[in-house]
Amino acid sequence: MTVITLVQGDITGQTVDALVNAANSSLLGGGGVDGAIHRRGGPAILEECRKLRASQYGKGLRTGQAVATTAGRMDARWVIHTVGPVFSRSEDRSALLASCYRESLRIADELGARSVAFPAVSAGIYGWPMDDAARIAVATVRATPTDVEEVRFVLFDERAYEAFARETAQRSG
Repeated sequence: MTVITLVQGDITGQTVDALVNAANSSLLGGGGVDGAIHRRGGPAILEECRKLRASQYGKGLRTGQAVATTAGRMDARWVIHTVGPVFSRSEDRSALLASCYRESLRIADELGARSVAFPAVSAGIYGWPMDDAARIAVATVRATPTDVEEVRFVLFDERAYEAFARETAQRSG
């Protein structure tokens, strides 16, 4: 059974097998979590992302999909890059957000990762409401068969932490 833990802080400082990056489709770095992971991990991550773009991901990584690279200088073995959907009030994109978590866990299983740290995918610049992002993330992780032993949600601020804490408490009892 997968244990879910919550941490408030910086995902780039976590000691886990794999860190999940809320990437953009270009895989070439950006703002928020994506920029922080590329800065902390160093040039090895960007180099592997460029190779992925030059091969099977020439048009970029599609929303809801995931792919792994080295973690560079971070205290993890891999970075699993996933592209979350931009929130829309007129279109339900929750299945794409759930896919980010499922696909990241699938990649983690392929790699043999036993501990994975996730950010709140799409809840930053992509505008997903935090409570709903937490609901989808926790429900999807709990419902996805995986060999990952620990899923650690690393939340940047107190508001995100509280939303995930409410969701894990509701869904555990």
